[in-house]
Amino acid sequence: MNKYRSHTCNDLRKNDVGNKVLISGWINKKRDHGNLLFIDLRDNYGITQCIIEKENKNFINLEKIQLETVIQIEGLVVDRSKETINKDIDSGEIEVSIKNFKVLGACKELPMPVFSDQEYAEEIRLKYRFLDLRRKKIHENMILRSNVISFIRSEMNKLGFLEFQTPILTSSSPEGARDFLVPSRLNPGKFYALPQAPQQFKQLIMVSGFDKYFQIAPCFRDEDARADRSPGEFYQLDLEMSFVEQEDVFNVVEQLLVNTFKKFSKQKLMLEKFPKISYADALLKYGTDKPDLRNPLIINDITEIFSREDVSFEIFKKLVKSGSKARCIVTKNTKDKPRSFFDNIDKWAKNEGGSGLAYFTIEEGKEISAKGPIGKFFSSDSLNEMMKITGAEVGDSVFLACGKQQELERITSLARDKIAKDLNLIDENIFAFCWIVDYPMFEIDEQTKKIGFSHNPFSMPQGDIDKIDFKNPLNILAYQYDIVCNGIELSSGAIRNHIPELMYKLFSIAGYDKKQVDEKFSGMINALSYGAPPHGGIAPGIDRIVMLLANEKNIREVTMFPMNQNAQDLMMNAPSIVDENQLRELNLTLKLKK
Repeated sequence: MNKYRSHTCNDLRKNDVGNKVLISGWINKKRDHGNLLFIDLRDNYGITQCIIEKENKNFINLEKIQLETVIQIEGLVVDRSKETINKDIDSGEIEVSIKNFKVLGACKELPMPVFSDQEYAEEIRLKYRFLDLRRKKIHENMILRSNVISFIRSEMNKLGFLEFQTPILTSSSPEGARDFLVPSRLNPGKFYALPQAPQQFKQLIMVSGFDKYFQIAPCFRDEDARADRSPGEFYQLDLEMSFVEQEDVFNVVEQLLVNTFKKFSKQKLMLEKFPKISYADALLKYGTDKPDLRNPLIINDITEIFSREDVSFEIFKKLVKSGSKARCIVTKNTKDKPRSFFDNIDKWAKNEGGSGLAYFTIEEGKEISAKGPIGKFFSSDSLNEMMKITGAEVGDSVFLACGKQQELERITSLARDKIAKDLNLIDENIFAFCWIVDYPMFEIDEQTKKIGFSHNPFSMPQGDIDKIDFKNPLNILAYQYDIVCNGIELSSGAIRNHIPELMYKLFSIAGYDKKQVDEKFSGMINALSYGAPPHGGIAPGIDRIVMLLANEKNIREVTMFPMNQNAQDLMMNAPSIVDENQLRELNLTLKLKK
């Protein structure tokens, strides 16, 4: 026993009745019953109910004391009566009769309550994050995060991986998001960059002859915040393996994620062997490369239907003739839904910036027909053809959209989610993982109209290296892959390009000459010239894994000290202004935009 406590606030049980104890913690709650005062004392481990009678000399002082004050209680463990047992806490069969107490840490008036998980404004929560973290749900989220990371480390060790730490101060990369730059005092005019990921370093570890590497790596990207993305920094399980193919990486990651999600969640896995979906199929069937497979709805391409003479829906026919695509979503057995259901979906699509969603329901009389605002524009034969393409049946409804491919994918992806939620089709008690594979190596930049890398520039192209058609770069597929769970991208990865000559060729397509590659990636290209093994890896996001396991919608709820939407730390007042002496030391002057 130390001088502060003989037990934690979760230790005491029925067999401790009659013992003198010393416990310390925060006053979570007080309930004054006149002649009896109840105090719930809380620490990291749990809650113990303590009681004091009015006759006790300490009663008046405890009655006045502020919630969240840190106190030490000396008392006797006593039985609770049967009707007052609290089954919601582990120590619920006993309570501590207070003999004496001591204030260890006084507390000012609270800016927000701690004993409830009531939602509060982000500004208050982040400014007083140390208070926010005391609240039950978020406190448990942080403990979960710690346990998940410890478990992952253990699993990686079992799988034969070695943990190494890579540099935090490194060189700026021309690819990816914006870098955070750090001025160098010893090298005036030059800057380090905080790593967006340990990408080059982990490849260099493989070139150094280590076979399996991992680390729980901090990554820094100057990106805007989203619900599933922290501004500034995040953590990922970074791993790399030598002498592997794509399937070897998949096997390791699937085993790790299945074990982790089984251990820390009661939700079921849809499949323990994750399905593989090509990038092209993902965009066609789900409208996104981050599909939520809990949603059973599938998007179908029906462009060819609008080339038929027996279809007179002229709006779509003209769009298709000008190069647009037509796609649809079939909802099973929705013939009895009121018209308001369909009209609301159409109105919603317009509010999302689309041109709306046309719809009809398939009926059967003497022949197949369509009921709805546009049903009259389709012949029985054309409807039969559509039913063959989509798998639609009598009693099903069809939502249709038409437009340029990128916008069409956006609106149909959103509509697929919206319709499934409205029809209550998504099972919230399932984790549905999948791999997205066969990414294109290159893409056209919509703004510059130039060819650039679509994913990771260090990836290996698919196929026989000697037969790659460099003249048609948009047809080149790469050994790149993403892992997605419930519509959230957990990670991107790739089999790496370990052949310098091939790297020069691929970078030249993206507009880099040999000199630029040698300058920008000197460490990497030089190392690959000294005998590099085939290698590949991936980096699942720790924050997003914990977010899924904690069933949280916002990554802030599983991050210890997150920034706000403007990448500001309200608690520590960062970023902050630095004084002239610091700038002078770094050979910097500021010229701020007005």
